[in-house]
Amino acid sequence: MVDLQGQYEKIKDQVNTGVMNVIESAAFVNGPEVHAFQKELEDYLDVKHVIPCANGTDALQIAMMGLGLEPGDEVITADFTFAATVEVIALLRLTPVLVDVNPYNFNIDTDAIRKAITPKTKAIVPVHLFGQTANMDEIMAIAKEHDLYVIEDNAQGIGSNYMHSNGSKSKTGTIGNVGTTSFFPSKNLGCYGDGGAIFTNDDDLAHTIRGIVNHGMYERYHHDVVGVNSRLDSMQATVLRAKLPHLDGYNNARRDAARKYTAAFAGSEKIITPLVCDNCDCHVFHQYTLVIKDANRDELVKHLQSKNIPCGVYYPIPLHLQKAYTSERYNEDDFKVTNQLVKECISLPMHTELDDEQIKFITDAVLEFVK
Repeated sequence: MVDLQGQYEKIKDQVNTGVMNVIESAAFVNGPEVHAFQKELEDYLDVKHVIPCANGTDALQIAMMGLGLEPGDEVITADFTFAATVEVIALLRLTPVLVDVNPYNFNIDTDAIRKAITPKTKAIVPVHLFGQTANMDEIMAIAKEHDLYVIEDNAQGIGSNYMHSNGSKSKTGTIGNVGTTSFFPSKNLGCYGDGGAIFTNDDDLAHTIRGIVNHGMYERYHHDVVGVNSRLDSMQATVLRAKLPHLDGYNNARRDAARKYTAAFAGSEKIITPLVCDNCDCHVFHQYTLVIKDANRDELVKHLQSKNIPCGVYYPIPLHLQKAYTSERYNEDDFKVTNQLVKECISLPMHTELDDEQIKFITDAVLEFVK
């Protein structure tokens, strides 16, 4: 699904030099590489504060802790996404409220958000799923109307640009009260282990979060807030510094591959390709995800595997049907889109190193099955 080795070959000198510099300096935690990466990412995103942390799941949890959400508070998020988004809500003894997604780009349905709001609702967590921007103008309008926080889960969308209704653009992750991301190796901006970050333009919130990630300390052995141990290590920071200048190029390579995939599938009525805006700026294609109609998706998976073509089913079970997150308050009629997508979606290989020969081999195999 990804070719990290091929990507590494193009930046290996900088990565190797950076890693050796960290080893020789012995500044393994909170060293100069971490601070330099933080500043460079702030500049790239045009956001006031980036707080690096240990992984994307921690980033979500710490963001919620920083906002002061309390047990019993309701947090609305999408049913069709990875479990980490709802996992941290449950871990903090908040109440997850799962809602359906729209059938066009698989992001959270804003009408469903409105219907789910109660007096206990305190936050909305939109996920920029597969690298496609959620409808942030509408989400922010809903949040303002009901005095709610917005926490952007940008683990799959870093580098994507959201086009506001007034024509201006913002990087995803910088629009809500706080944004989070993951630097897991397969992400568009990935390190060589685990890593994550939190973004905000709120000075007070940034200060709180900086304490939380470091055991609640602003001064050594003075614990002012309840915190956790969640820090990005210097080895990962130096890898991310090597990759960050290439992020727009990486995303453009993914967009180019996506266009070629889409062109190849244009003649098939059984294949629905990703919906994108005209200039493709709002999608960074963390995944290239098809919807398969009137054909057996699971048999297509087996067909591709028989040809040694990797593929992914993201996600095979809705969160509201996962044992850990089931609730009597959920009605199956409220999840019609998600329940259909889990049967029909399939993601094809998507990375910066895809070439025309590979894309043709993959698309020919799909079309051979989906006639």
